[in-house]
Order: sequence, then structure tokens, then C-alpha cells
Amino acid sequence: MARTCDQLLTEHRARKPHIEAAKLTFVGVDGLDVYNISGPFSNPDDPGQVLIAGRVEARDSERSTIRFFTETPSGEWVLVRTLPTFDLQDPFVSVHGGVLHLGGVEIVEDPAGLPGNPFRYRTVILACPSLPAARPVFTGPWGMKDIRLVDTQDGRLGVFTRPRHGADGRGRIGFTIIDSMADLTEEVVESAPRLADLFIAEEWGGVNQATLLDDGRLGILGHIASFDDEGSRHYYPMSLVLDPADSTWIDLHMLFERRDLPAGESKRRDLVDVVFPGGLAWDRQGVTVYCGAGDAEAYQVTIPVPFPPV
Repeated sequence: MARTCDQLLTEHRARKPHIEAAKLTFVGVDGLDVYNISGPFSNPDDPGQVLIAGRVEARDSERSTIRFFTETPSGEWVLVRTLPTFDLQDPFVSVHGGVLHLGGVEIVEDPAGLPGNPFRYRTVILACPSLPAARPVFTGPWGMKDIRLVDTQDGRLGVFTRPRHGADGRGRIGFTIIDSMADLTEEVVESAPRLADLFIAEEWGGVNQATLLDDGRLGILGHIASFDDEGSRHYYPMSLVLDPADSTWIDLHMLFERRDLPAGESKRRDLVDVVFPGGLAWDRQGVTVYCGAGDAEAYQVTIPVPFPPV
């Protein structure tokens, strides 16, 4: 049976996991906000250089770009000015067939849009043998974010989706397996079977990163979200483990919440309790999640290992 955000939050607070969080500082973007960052990855042209991709925008705007940053010895993340800028939001990265793939959300003005939300959006994925040579390899259907890819143990490609509306309500998670990127189409994305009993009808969520585990299952970093009675959003990082053979899942946990992080700023009052995970990395301390908070800031958060490492 699906558990609500409030139930998962109660369980999380009862567990009291050890969490260490630090706000990230970005240099070179002239006072713009950087948030909803990716996990760290190697620059294809310089594998020794570790990058993160960040959503960069003004506090009073939804017009975003994806820019790339590398860490200095002092712990700041400095803009790499020689790398390209992409007119997308909410970057994510993964590697398929040995090639880095960068994804993000494209938004365009929609004259027929709802009042207060005059945009429509879709997911775009680019293959990046190098970042300057990035080329689009897939454009998703309008209205769908959180499309994610993962290599499976048998050499195929797992595809996560987030359909909305109708029976899908505010957003459910779909999953399917295809042979390769060449088989990825809008039809595949829209028809992916939904994971059962994951969210109640009034809440929603999506996958942010999927990792192939040693036993062939998939470790999922994602988010679960809800509205409160005043219309404010509440987003929480979560994890689960998926068996790709039959799309059954186990071990759903909330990983942390906004109050587990240092106090900070937000873009608007209704976004104060939003934490959006972008990726994770294993290190000597355990697992570090890279995330945005309040649609204004970025953090790295070290947590207990949510599923077995690769």
C-alpha cells in the first residue's frame, strides 16, 4: 500500500539518521542562483577534472541555463568558462555505452498556458562525447519531466518516466526496458508501465538518478512531493530498490528533509520546503547526495548508504 509524504516523514524522524550537510558556494555567475545541481562527473575531454552541472538563473526569473563548475582547493565551485551553456533547467547526467549523456528540461512560453504558469516543458537528452560536441539524441513529450536512463545488467537500457494527468494524477513513475538509445521514442516513454502502489493520488514523485547494483537490481534516488492546504510545495529526497525483471520495488525511504540542512533562502514562500536531489556519489564517508533547496541554493548531503554500492 502506498505511503504518504507525512508517513515517510514520520518514519524518517523516528530513525534519526546521521546526516551532514553543507551549502555549496558558486563563483563566476554574477550573483545568479545555482541550484538543482547534478551529481559529480568527469569532463569527457579531461577525465581528471570533476564537474557538476547547475541550474543558473535570477531569483525573480524562470529563465534558466545549465552551466558547469569545478571545485577549487578552498571548496568553492568555480564556473568553467570554456565549457558551453545550455538553455535548459534541472541538469542530470548518466553514462551509456561509455558516452556521457546530459539531460535537462526545456521550457517555452505557451500562450494557452494556465494563469501564473505561461510555460510548457519537456525533457531533452544530449549525447556528449565532449561537452562542446553535445548533440540531442532524444526529446520527450511535452509535459513530462524526470525521464531518466540506466544501463541494465544484460546490456539493455532501462527508462524511467513521469507521466501526469488522468489516472496518473500529479505524476507517477513509469519504467520499461529497451534494447538501446536508438529505440527510445515518445511512444516508448508514454506507454511505459507504471510502478504499482508507490504514491497516493494526491501526491507525486519521480526518479532523479538510477544506479545498476551488483545483483542486477536498480538503486533509485528520487523525490516524493505534495501540496499543503495553503498551496505550498513539499519535496523530499527518497530512495528505493527496483527489480527490473518485474518492476517490483522495496525499501522506500525518505532520505532527509529541508530542516536537516542549514538554514537558507528560497525563491518564493511556497518553495521553502522544497529539496530536489540531482545525483549521488559514493565516497569514503558513505553516500553524498547533491541537491537543490528552495529553488535558490545547492547542498551536498552525506547520509547512510541507502542501498548497496556498485
